[in-house]
Formats: sequence, structure tokens, C-alpha cells
Amino acid sequence: MTPPRVDAAAVEAALIAALSPVELKVNDDSAAHAGHAGAREGSHFSVVVVSPLFEGKPLLARHRLVYDALRSLVPQGIHALAIQARAPSELGP
Repeated sequence: MTPPRVDAAAVEAALIAALSPVELKVNDDSAAHAGHAGAREGSHFSVVVVSPLFEGKPLLARHRLVYDALRSLVPQGIHALAIQARAPSELGP
């Protein structure tokens, strides 16, 4: 049976609800992984998230916040997730 597929809109909505980002980019990279064994297990995404919630937090804590935001979607078909998580103070002028 083919697993359900999570789309970029669902990932985006979950991240907006949990992290109130000032910048967010979600890319569905699944097509680039066609034929890869993991492609059958779910979608591949890359995200760039800039959130005030990341201020003062180390990288691991930021990634945990992102994974917590997507917790309900992972079993629905997220196989891989590439994360760039930044605080607004880390952006250039």
C-alpha cells in the first residue's frame, strides 16, 4: 500500500501555526529523490524558517521545535526533512 503523501501546504501551515515565522520557505524535494528507496516511505522536504522563537536557542533546540511542529505529519508521509532554522537577529540588514 502506498503511504499517504504530505504536501508542502500542510508543512507550511503546521510551521506557521507553531512557530509564527517572519520568513518561511518550504520546498517539496520528492521528485529529486524518485527511485530512492526512501521515496516509497514518504515525501522529502527542505525548509527555511526564521522565527523569533529561535532567538538564543542552539541549533538542536531549533530543530526540535521544527520537528515538534510537524509531529502529526511525520507518520502521514514525511520521510526526510532538511532544516535551516534562523532567528531574525541572524538575518542581514
